[in-house]
Amino acid sequence: MRYSFENLEVWQMSRELVKETYQITSTFHNEEKFGLTSQLRRASVSVSSNIAEGSTRWSKKDQSRFYEIAFGSLIEVLNQLILSTDLEFLPDTRLMEIRTKIDQIGRMLNALYQSTRKNINP
Repeated sequence: MRYSFENLEVWQMSRELVKETYQITSTFHNEEKFGLTSQLRRASVSVSSNIAEGSTRWSKKDQSRFYEIAFGSLIEVLNQLILSTDLEFLPDTRLMEIRTKIDQIGRMLNALYQSTRKNINP
C-alpha cells in the first residue's frame, strides 16, 4: 500500500534534500558532529517528515500547520547551509546548487499550504 504523501512531488524532492544534506555534512569536520552536522540533518529530515504527517491529517487546519512547520524547517536548512559556507565547510557553488532546490521545494510547500488555507473557515 502506498500513502498519499508518497505521490507528492514536494515530498519526493524533500527526500532528495535529505540525501544531499547527509552527503554534504559527511565532509564536515568531526568536531561538527554534534553541531551543524546534527542540526542540518535533523532539520532536513523534519521537512519531509512534516510533509508526510501533514498529508495524513483529516482537517485542513492541521494539514496547513504541518506544512507551515515543514517550511520553517526548510528555512532552517537554508540558514545552516549559509552558515556552513561562512565557516568554509561548504563551497559557494555547492550552496547555490542546493539553494535552487530549496527554493523550488519552498514554492511547492507554499502552494500546498495555500491550498489548505483557502478551505479553512475563518
